[in-house]
Amino acid sequence: MKHRARYHNKDMDEMVCCKKGNGGACGGAFYGLGFIGAAIYYISTSVGFWAGVLGVLKALVWPVFLVYELFKFLGL
Repeated sequence: MKHRARYHNKDMDEMVCCKKGNGGACGGAFYGLGFIGAAIYYISTSVGFWAGVLGVLKALVWPVFLVYELFKFLGL
């Protein structure tokens, strides 16, 4: 259960609820670095403009390729 702190916002005259903790920040950083790396790889190996656009789209969904190859390797 996450703890929540309440404080009074003087500018808006209402109670504001804040979450403590960073939850999935590490996963977001991992995905972001993976996206940048995948985009650089796919764009650098593309042979034309549309192949580069496809590379950016592939970079957005790189975890799908990772899980697919992992399952293929494990024989699932």
